[in-house]
Amino acid sequence: MQGLTLTRLTLSHFRSWRHGTVETDGRPVAMHGPNGAGKTNLLEAVSLFSPGRGLRRARAEDLSRRPEALGWKLTGRLDTLGQGHEVTMGAEAGSSRALRIDDKAAPQVALGRIARVLWLVPAMDRLWIEGAEGRRRFLDRMTLSFMPGHADAALAYEKAMRERNRLLKDMVRDAHWYTALETQMSEAGAQLTANRMHALDLITQAQAGAETAFPAADLALTHPDGPLPDGADALRAAWRDGRGRDMAAGRTLLGPHRADMEAHWPAKGIAARDASTGEQKALLVSLILSNARGLARDFGAPPILLLDEVAAHLDATRRAALYDEVCALGAQAWMTGTGPELFEELGSRAHHIEITEQGGESGLLERTP
Repeated sequence: MQGLTLTRLTLSHFRSWRHGTVETDGRPVAMHGPNGAGKTNLLEAVSLFSPGRGLRRARAEDLSRRPEALGWKLTGRLDTLGQGHEVTMGAEAGSSRALRIDDKAAPQVALGRIARVLWLVPAMDRLWIEGAEGRRRFLDRMTLSFMPGHADAALAYEKAMRERNRLLKDMVRDAHWYTALETQMSEAGAQLTANRMHALDLITQAQAGAETAFPAADLALTHPDGPLPDGADALRAAWRDGRGRDMAAGRTLLGPHRADMEAHWPAKGIAARDASTGEQKALLVSLILSNARGLARDFGAPPILLLDEVAAHLDATRRAALYDEVCALGAQAWMTGTGPELFEELGSRAHHIEITEQGGESGLLERTP
């Protein structure tokens, strides 16, 4: 299988990085250094090589190094499915993010045609016990990894729903306004739900029969008011019939925007939210690996994986198992930790880099082959 690798990354005035260049050879990248050295900032830079706003969901102006705030720039060489691509992105001070692929201006969604990037960051450790919004965002990231066009459906739905909610708050009663917006919402909303269900099916298939040290979870798409109406016509009818209730609430109460992803651990017969902290982390790692296996089949190459402080809540046995699975998958995983001992099990299978910080500026102190 031809791989997907970011073989060169150059950062300029990005977060804590005044300037830095990382060159890789396709092996996993193990980065260690003290907290605050800039490891997560480097992972964030890699995450921007996929559609969207990256692992912190930051605005373009927030990515510029402070206090200069001169704007920022990233350049990278992506080797994907036997082809090489030069990618440049950045933003001048006060301007929006711009992207060029092979020296041609391109929209963000175009990144989804040449790369897939998945990430696991410490903030996601509360996935199973936080509100539905976090799980919905996680599900949409998985869905987007399989279907880059999912972002277009989400944007269309959210735009139409904002307009409908404005009408509801203003107590507008003209049915014609609602009919037009609900038609847009129903088409985009039905596509959203279909995409999410397809992604869950792909994850389930990737889990089936996989030999892994991490537990698999049964996943389901749910809604607080019971099953969502099936299809665009049913959604449109539900919103039409529910206008009175929605007007009283001042917002749209039913729809894909309130969906949730529930996980059940069949081996123990418990919901993921009832598992221990370590077990919840293991279930989360399992989902990321399943997503990666599914993409290896669907896209033709395993995705780039970003695993920030991946050793947290994993014992030595599971940590070694994770490294073995990443290497067996053939994925380029960028991993961070505070000390080199966290990556001893990788040995020469990884490219080891030490990240340092001095005077508020991140840098590469040394590299080991």
